[in-house]
Amino acid sequence: RSETQLALQCVERKSDMSKPTYLGFPDSLDHPERWPPNDCSLIDSGDTAWMLVSTALVFFMTPGLAFFYAGLIHRRSVITIMMQCFISLGIVSCLWFLIGFSLAFGETSRNIIGNPSSYPLFLNLDLCTPVGYPMWPATGTIPAIIFAGYQMLFAVITPAVIAGAFADRFRFGPFLLFLALWSLLVYCPFAHWVWSPNGYLFQWGVRDFAGGIVVHIAAGWSALGSVLFTGSRHFDSEHDRLIANTPHNRTFVALGVGILWFGWCGFNGAAGGESNGVAAYALTNSCISAGAGMLTWLAVEQHHTGKPSLVGACIGLVCGLATVGCSAGYIRPWAAFLVGSVAGPWCYAAIELRKAFKLDDALDVWGVHGAGGLLGSTLLGCLADEGINGMGRSGAFFGKQLCASVWTAFYSCAMTYLILTLINLVTPILPTKDQLRAGLDVSLHNELAYDEDAVKHARGLLSHVECAPACKDGAPEDIQVVGDAGHPTAGGAAAPPPAALPVFQQTTPALPQTGCA
Repeated sequence: RSETQLALQCVERKSDMSKPTYLGFPDSLDHPERWPPNDCSLIDSGDTAWMLVSTALVFFMTPGLAFFYAGLIHRRSVITIMMQCFISLGIVSCLWFLIGFSLAFGETSRNIIGNPSSYPLFLNLDLCTPVGYPMWPATGTIPAIIFAGYQMLFAVITPAVIAGAFADRFRFGPFLLFLALWSLLVYCPFAHWVWSPNGYLFQWGVRDFAGGIVVHIAAGWSALGSVLFTGSRHFDSEHDRLIANTPHNRTFVALGVGILWFGWCGFNGAAGGESNGVAAYALTNSCISAGAGMLTWLAVEQHHTGKPSLVGACIGLVCGLATVGCSAGYIRPWAAFLVGSVAGPWCYAAIELRKAFKLDDALDVWGVHGAGGLLGSTLLGCLADEGINGMGRSGAFFGKQLCASVWTAFYSCAMTYLILTLINLVTPILPTKDQLRAGLDVSLHNELAYDEDAVKHARGLLSHVECAPACKDGAPEDIQVVGDAGHPTAGGAAAPPPAALPVFQQTTPALPQTGCA
């Protein structure tokens, strides 16, 4: 065969089904004899059905996150923040399919990173190949392909979580680079170290049932690194600062959190890869911790501000879910209640600490996911019950969890700062002043979230709100508002009715700097 054919050689399926079938680069694999056989009798339909449903639930979390963030942000960046969440589905899914899954769950001889030739293009994941070595400590009962798809959705939502920290401070092109580099340099290594049986943290005895370390600590402390790099947003007045930091649509917040909680049943409940008692404990513990986190957050908020809020209830709920992720499949329900009860005040205090240091984490990703994940991972060492999933609490286990959590926080924060520094050398990350003045939804995506905003924006651009004759004279000539019939309206003419969303055609991002509102 030619050299190009060797790159993707196909080894003929042997008649003996006890032997696995290899595609890709079988000669580069370390222990091909340890891979699970192609045997459909090993696949359990109940476990597979649960994993299929849970994969769909985890997928639904990313749109839920988009609504959650869109409600928390001000109305001129709704499209931008939702786009950052949705584009992760495209970028990270393709990257995971090409190489990410191999890096995270492929074979390794040094316990650092997976072999890229283990599962390139999802090869070696046959119809009847159960999950097992090198993905899983023992041969499981679900097809390896559904395990790859389930883990893909974890990889998708994790960098999307970070986007809430640097709202209004990221251009779209650099964000795409960030998604790819962060996934390869932060997420895939930690997924391998913590979840793969070949990972050095897993072999040391560190455990993370559903992403307390790999997802929440990594994303939360990466958010801190991104905020340290991008700096704070600049506002012309205290009124502008108040508007930017006030949720514009609390119903979106509640809708997004409802979708997230629903998806979290699969996120935590199926992390064990089976439909059994451990899954039942994980799902139940998640709901208990979420409820406890909500109540304790509201109690602290009532004491601190005098009134409980819907947004506060939603954030407290997320705190409980994020904090219990690491331990959901290892603890009793009473321990889950304790984790959630501590998570609410802990994360509330972390957010207040962030404010005291004047760090502009726009949607408090660090306070909720970074601080909450760190707490939950450490508490696992104190609360694990050997009768649930084989891991018992001990001083040694507590110390390992603490060390792994601190290492994850440091590496994620430092590597994120380095990634952003490198990206900024290639292309500027921060939007220009003109883009910020126009609003990122218009300047980056040529869209607005609401029809009434589009009408107001059109009138402001064409007649400058008619605040003074001088403003009319300064109206830009390079912007047209196209109505339903596609005909440009004359400068200063009435804008299209609210039912028609105008399309803005702008030839230059520069806007006239006048005194008009």
